[in-house]
Amino acid sequence: MLLALDIGNTNIVAGCIGDEGILFSERIKTDTSKTDLEYVVLFDALLDLHDVNKEEVEGIAVSSVVPQVNTVITAAVKKMFGKAPMFVGPGIKTGINIAIDDPSTAGSDLIVDAVAGLNDYGAPLIMIDMGTATTVFVIDENRNFIGGAIMPGVGATMDSLVNKTSQLPRISLEAPKKVIGRNTVDSMKSGIILGQVSALDGMIERIWNELGYETKVVATGGLAPAMIPNCKHDVIIDSDMILKGLKIIYEKNK
Repeated sequence: MLLALDIGNTNIVAGCIGDEGILFSERIKTDTSKTDLEYVVLFDALLDLHDVNKEEVEGIAVSSVVPQVNTVITAAVKKMFGKAPMFVGPGIKTGINIAIDDPSTAGSDLIVDAVAGLNDYGAPLIMIDMGTATTVFVIDENRNFIGGAIMPGVGATMDSLVNKTSQLPRISLEAPKKVIGRNTVDSMKSGIILGQVSALDGMIERIWNELGYETKVVATGGLAPAMIPNCKHDVIIDSDMILKGLKIIYEKNK
């Protein structure tokens, strides 16, 4: 069994994957102030909650975009399982041809998503990862990772509005019934939520025009289920891409 960890700026997605698929997937807050022992307690509680014996965990695969946490997570994993985790990064086999200016700058989470996307949906493919930032990246018809776009995520957009203004409240992230808001809350929902999905619809069309052909579109990330149904284009929601991708990469490298 594999323990897969995706360390993002806001949350850590943790899940166990066995031969029959994903046993569980949970989110815990990314906290750079936590000690290795505190993370041990969290991981132990997750396994216990889902009736997973830590002795069954054969390996640990990690994707991280928060380097400050990596040392602590490594220490926690060694303390808990007696083995070092495999971090996705330079020297790790992924099977992906990264055709951008500097391949070393490609986020490990995007590479893991791309591995799972190619495995499950083939090429060409547009993938959308909705986290702290919303990333839109492209795998062309030759199965090359050719780059994409980065925009503020929904949460970051709301934080900016609330923190930079005096009278705008923090709101729940659910789509309004109408585009034209008749009050402050509905107007914010329209701008933040419908504004984001309209941007995604526009980016999809622009990418198709630039490629000269259409592709499948897949969205993942914690906010995808709430946001993507509001898109005009047909976008597949797959919330388990990062875990599936880590499993594939682990198997290539173990």
